[in-house]
Amino acid sequence: MYFNNIHIIIYLIVGLIGCIVGQVLGLINKRLENHERILEKGSLKKFKKEFKAHYGLMTIMFILYIVLLYVCKMDLELWYANIKNLSYFLLLPLLISAFVIDWRKQIIPNRLVLTIFEIGLLVTFFEGVSSPTGMSLALNRLEGMVVGAIIFGMITLLGGLIAGKEAMGMGDVKLMGALGLFFGMKNIIMISILSFLIGAIASIFLLVFKIKKTDEYIPFGPFIVISAIACIMLPEDVLFTSLWFVFSGEWFIKYIRK
Repeated sequence: MYFNNIHIIIYLIVGLIGCIVGQVLGLINKRLENHERILEKGSLKKFKKEFKAHYGLMTIMFILYIVLLYVCKMDLELWYANIKNLSYFLLLPLLISAFVIDWRKQIIPNRLVLTIFEIGLLVTFFEGVSSPTGMSLALNRLEGMVVGAIIFGMITLLGGLIAGKEAMGMGDVKLMGALGLFFGMKNIIMISILSFLIGAIASIFLLVFKIKKTDEYIPFGPFIVISAIACIMLPEDVLFTSLWFVFSGEWFIKYIRK
């Protein structure tokens, strides 16, 4: 049985890999939160001692890996065309880790952001040297890095000047810069817009249902993560059209015409 020209056995294998990745995330997240080294002398013994099943993360990664395999189009003849899609399999667990840690501790560890940045640089390099249009693709990724960092850096700076405190943490700024290497300039702008939209809706929900208090800090990293995953899973034209529909006011015009 095939789905999108991929055999169901391949989906099961990839889903199983996702479960393993989810379990590993559960083991290393605590170390990242405490700014501890993930691998050092005696790490395996510590992992065995602290071991417990992380079914939530395993389920999330199982679903994400299967969906990603379904939506991405692998080209066995043009191997370099798969670099972008393969990089997302590396990026997704790092995004989930950023979501969990930022939600629990209101931090995005430097080691985590640096890992995303390092993988992004490698992807940019390999795509740049292997693809016929590699130079333009690599340049677009570097532009995405700069634009992503500038957008959130300016918001943080203006928030500090106007409100007297940071509008968001520097971890968000660094995360957006690192993600720019994966998504390029156009998509990182869409991720920025979508993250603010999701953030506004989620913040209202959290405050209305008293999950968060008005004077309580709401981390922004999870909204960036959700927006980045949406950009990975949804076609670019669908995402752009949806954002245009919301911010152009077309929905309001259609509503008042009824």
